[in-house]
Amino acid sequence: MWEFPRTRYADCNGSEASEETEIAVNIGGVKHILYGDVLNRYPETRLAELVNRSTDSTQDLCALCDDYDDLKREFYFDRDPEAFKCILELYYYGEIHIKRGICPMCFMREMDYWEIDAEYLDECCISNLNEVQTELAEIADKVKTILDDLEDDETVTRGQRCQAFLRNLMEKPESSLAARIIAVVSFALILLSSVVMCVGTIPELQVQDAQGNHVEHPTLESIETACIIWFTVEYILRFLSSSNQVRFVFSFMNIIDFLAIMPFYVVLILTHLGTAIMELANVQQAVQALRIMRIARIFKLARHSSGLQTLTFALKSSLKELGLLLMYMSVGIFLFSALGYTLEQSHPETMFTSIPQSFWWAIITMTTVGYGDIYPKTTLGRCNAAVSFLCGVIAIALPIHPIINNFVIVYSKQRVLETAAKHEIELMALRAKEEALECPETGRTASAGSSSVWDSAAVSASQSDTYIPLLGDPTNVSKGQPAHKCKNN
Repeated sequence: MWEFPRTRYADCNGSEASEETEIAVNIGGVKHILYGDVLNRYPETRLAELVNRSTDSTQDLCALCDDYDDLKREFYFDRDPEAFKCILELYYYGEIHIKRGICPMCFMREMDYWEIDAEYLDECCISNLNEVQTELAEIADKVKTILDDLEDDETVTRGQRCQAFLRNLMEKPESSLAARIIAVVSFALILLSSVVMCVGTIPELQVQDAQGNHVEHPTLESIETACIIWFTVEYILRFLSSSNQVRFVFSFMNIIDFLAIMPFYVVLILTHLGTAIMELANVQQAVQALRIMRIARIFKLARHSSGLQTLTFALKSSLKELGLLLMYMSVGIFLFSALGYTLEQSHPETMFTSIPQSFWWAIITMTTVGYGDIYPKTTLGRCNAAVSFLCGVIAIALPIHPIINNFVIVYSKQRVLETAAKHEIELMALRAKEEALECPETGRTASAGSSSVWDSAAVSASQSDTYIPLLGDPTNVSKGQPAHKCKNN
């Protein structure tokens, strides 16, 4: 039997509360003796209501608990006993801590059952709860996306169906074989265009035009044109299939796609029309500058690579650590370049002519690159160089571990979210199949439409029976049981 230490408290009038009222509760096989003066500290909770109504009839008391033994005057609750121990901390200590090993979302359901507000949770537990709720929201978004792809809504128009089909074809390689082929072709053309851009700069593979200038080989230009046509068609189709075209245009990855396409057409316009407006030399300089912008297409690989996306998210979450690294290096560069200039100024063959010119030496020294184009010649200057690269190693190593840790956390989180979403979809499919077997009419409808579990009836049934509390109305989701029950006539 579990029992907290007895305490007394005085009411607002200064009189001591009665200790005569006590109740016995059995939580999952663990018996507790609770006292009315302690429970009434929070009168709006279920336990306080239970102790205040302990003299009511048995039928009324059964509405507050799972079972009641009139002879033993004992209340039975089919709840988690470990979570209940945390609940009792509120009455004795004024706050609640979630013990290690208890699911925060399950504990919140326990608090809702005992009618305790979440504001009594300690701050550390609230932050942990917020993290879990964020992860559940992301899982719910993934599940909703999958369900939207599988669901066949009869209210949508033909144009909306075509738009959804086109969006799945261009944005979601896992949706169909054709979408997977398009993604593979797009990925291959990105690599091919990047290779062509690099190979086109080899002098031996270039040809001379009418003015004697070296230009790319016609074969490479043809390959480049074919790749750009594919990228253009892909961009237009993705734009047309987007549900929010304004957001599509200003999305970072779509801006990268536009920058990868735009130089080709600008060069084409300048080549054919620019000579009539500007001098030929200016046109050629503009063309060369725009050709350099073709390197932006390498970033298109991030659209098809989950590893690059994870790296981007990890760097984004490590902005504070990267800022610290930049600050450490900036302070060190300024300090050691100034010392290097001061110590080397007296040498007749000094390479440190000014402090700004010494910044380059400090950068390559602190990053341990050491090109050797600038180096100290005095003894004190060499000591300063030794200290600078030792400090550079320390400055670089300090923030590296948090950055790597953030990458591991982001990568693990992405894997967990994907696995959890797939697992939730599988559970929903199994529950929809079980419900179809229990309901003969639903089963006949499902078998008549398709042999797959994911017909419209099954999807609509499974949507209301998910274990993710952020998917749909949680009040309509029963615990471990299908949301819809068959009525046998």
